[in-house]
Amino acid sequence: MDENTKFVSGKDRNQLVKFITDKHAMVSGKRRYTLVKDVDDMETGAYDKPLPCFGCGIGWFSFLLGFVCPLLWYYATFLYFGNYYRRDPRERAGLAASAITAMGFSLVLLVILALRWF
Repeated sequence: MDENTKFVSGKDRNQLVKFITDKHAMVSGKRRYTLVKDVDDMETGAYDKPLPCFGCGIGWFSFLLGFVCPLLWYYATFLYFGNYYRRDPRERAGLAASAITAMGFSLVLLVILALRWF
């Protein structure tokens, strides 16, 4: 056993306790508390990083540029049905908007082609 390990008796039994002696240990009265996380060691979360395509995400970027090039709506629809949003759930709304717009564009295109032929 090292110098940080001690036997502590409590309620009719002996317990083997290892005391923490680093900079994060705080002593208050007879008890010792340890900080769970240090402010300096904060990790970034999964959704703290910005979205691709200038921060608005692939879905909304495809939705906006789809008015210039409608093929981008179909690209976003393919990503939506391929469950691309499971990587980052923030992408789901933009991809769904592009999929709905692609469906509407397809219907309008079908009606226009049907009226031209008949």
